[in-house]
Amino acid sequence: MILSCGEALIDMLPRTSTLGEACFAPYAGGAVFNTAIALGRLGAPSAFFSGISTDMLGEILADTLAASKVDTQFCARSGRPTTVAFVKLVNGQATYAFYDEGTAGVMLAQDQLPSLPAAVDTLFFGGISLVNDPAASTYEALQAREAAARVTMIDPNIRPGFIAGKEAPYRARIERMIARADIVKLSDEDLHWLSGAGDLTTLARDIIARGPKVVFITEGSAGARAVTARQDRFVAAQKVTVADTVGAGDTFNAGALCALHEAGALTKPRLATLSDTELDAALALGTRAAAVTVSRPGANPPWRAEL
Repeated sequence: MILSCGEALIDMLPRTSTLGEACFAPYAGGAVFNTAIALGRLGAPSAFFSGISTDMLGEILADTLAASKVDTQFCARSGRPTTVAFVKLVNGQATYAFYDEGTAGVMLAQDQLPSLPAAVDTLFFGGISLVNDPAASTYEALQAREAAARVTMIDPNIRPGFIAGKEAPYRARIERMIARADIVKLSDEDLHWLSGAGDLTTLARDIIARGPKVVFITEGSAGARAVTARQDRFVAAQKVTVADTVGAGDTFNAGALCALHEAGALTKPRLATLSDTELDAALALGTRAAAVTVSRPGANPPWRAEL
């Protein structure tokens, strides 16, 4: 089972009312939440851990998880409010305004960490849940607790506007979590934010030297790359008409993890010896699934039958 650990929130997406007025519509979302539901829809055994509110918006989140075959037994429910993100779209590219103070997600504490059964073999972390305490420290503590025995993956999904004024502690946390992780996923923009200018493969190998076995790099409409200590594999993106890019990287994560799961490769020894064919399959399923997500509004990952 793959346990996605991180934020669940409501994306308020821009729409036009029947009267022609600008308005916002609520959609279940959050980077890590999107990965969890994409895994469930792709047929992988998926579970989710987060702080989720018992309020009206929290029920939307819980219902969406259940409808996508995601196990919610590890979620910490509370009466605190749900995080809300208002989304602005410019040429299909999303920017966000987050309302996160005192929410069920951000107030998640270490005494709410679940005990995990042996069936959970992989933990996925990332998103804005790694910015603000106490939740950020709680997720890092969970990764530190489990990293020796289980596969862990991180996708920071860096939002510079959200981390403004907190760059130093945030960067330090991400660096620690990357060093513990077996798999790292970064967009090309995230990689340059963390490591500066330079060739993508060279920068990815610098990350591998710190401990991870595989680094996935998404390169927007060009495609995606998988780098190991000895391999550099690339798969081109499918050409589609883009509605918006909300959830694209999150869906890629699910596709890559699902393919590795199906190959029996989500163990530490196997990740150290992945074949070109296995890396190509992970890239292919990730990019195929992401192509469907960007072709329709909001973070709406595909079911396996749609591929």
